[in-house]
Amino acid sequence: MTIMWPGGTAETVPSRTFESTSTAADKSVRPTRAEQYNRRMTDILIIAGREFRSRLIVGTGKYKSFQENARALEASGAGMVTVAVRRVNLDRSKESLLDYIDPKKYFLLPNTAGCYTADEAIRTARLGREVGLSDWVKLEVIGDQATLYPDVQATLEATRVLVKEGFTVLPYTSDDVVFAKRLLDAGASAVMPLGAPIGSGLGIQNAANIRILREVITSVPLILDAGVGTASDATVAMELGADAVLMNTGIANAQDPVLMAAAMKHAVLAGREAYLAGRMQKKLYATASSPLEGVVR
Repeated sequence: MTIMWPGGTAETVPSRTFESTSTAADKSVRPTRAEQYNRRMTDILIIAGREFRSRLIVGTGKYKSFQENARALEASGAGMVTVAVRRVNLDRSKESLLDYIDPKKYFLLPNTAGCYTADEAIRTARLGREVGLSDWVKLEVIGDQATLYPDVQATLEATRVLVKEGFTVLPYTSDDVVFAKRLLDAGASAVMPLGAPIGSGLGIQNAANIRILREVITSVPLILDAGVGTASDATVAMELGADAVLMNTGIANAQDPVLMAAAMKHAVLAGREAYLAGRMQKKLYATASSPLEGVVR
């Protein structure tokens, strides 16, 4: 089938029915909750009823220039772009990042980066909506300045308030499954656990928790947020079952951000297809690629 990516690029990929990886070889095996969820998702990312052709979401900070940012965004193929409400010139009185992002091509996702209390984050989200950015918000409430870990309790409080005010809330959170469930109960439209501290580039540090979250979070997308340093990190995130990956520093701080953006695009696609295909079972001993049965002796 042919997929139209943001920017008008067409790509042909093999048609497939996304059958549970467990049931492909043995129809008697019952699919897991995560597998059932992914079959419903098909291969289009759906958040709060809105479809996105790309499973890569990119940020807009730390680039050398707005022009470099725009080139990297184009290379990434992303359809959703995060914008820090408190760090962008909203009144357009001078050159602004928003001058380089075409809202007809990209969905703008305001974020509350730099907020350390629930009240700060709520006010910032309201500001983003009032200036016409969006009634969607990537909610960040930081609890520790050194690690930039989220304050999960404040995030939960802000989620409850913003959902009641009609926002579509995508909260940045820890990889704690208990708080993930509470965010769902509060009305979050996605759960966005960190893979490692923001900007660290360490890659996923607790793969087991991401797997657990994938099994538990099946009513909304699971989006890995923070910690991706290179393309293989993005692939691993997708192979663990994440619906999407959000990144900024891994692209912006690369020696060639535009080339890395393209690499991240392919990495997310590869990881997604590998997850759906189902990896082979790991074995302790070797298995010959060519069976011995029928060999002429």
